[in-house]
Amino acid sequence: MIVEQYFEDYEIGFSRQTFGRTISEADILVHAGHTGDFFPHHMDKEWCATQDFKQRIAHGTLVFSVGIGLTASTINPFAMSYGYDRLRFIRPVHIGDTIKTRATITEKRDHPKRATHGFVTEAIEITNQRGDVVLVCDHLYLVERKRPAG
Repeated sequence: MIVEQYFEDYEIGFSRQTFGRTISEADILVHAGHTGDFFPHHMDKEWCATQDFKQRIAHGTLVFSVGIGLTASTINPFAMSYGYDRLRFIRPVHIGDTIKTRATITEKRDHPKRATHGFVTEAIEITNQRGDVVLVCDHLYLVERKRPAG
């Protein structure tokens, strides 16, 4: 779906919630193959059983990728991702856990060099099926203005 939204149209406090997505063993195996991260925390069921967490843990980067992917339901031709800040893995995600993402607009600010654009910050909170926060970060958008600032 296309949603045309200029910098001026974003409202602080606006929040959206995604549907859930269950993390599978196949997700972990494919992600390990893509990244080369075959650490036993993700791959070795028997070794994990001897650790405090007792089961395999999904890669933090997998949880991030899937959680952010869940938010990608619309295309805004006036905005593009500028990156992510303050990424933290709060709690582990295991095979069979279902994650969902809440994205809340927390800040708008002028671009320091381009009067035609501004930055919009969206706080990302990924939770599991129990409502526990498992990952947080800030998503920065570079957004076109209707009219140049100034």
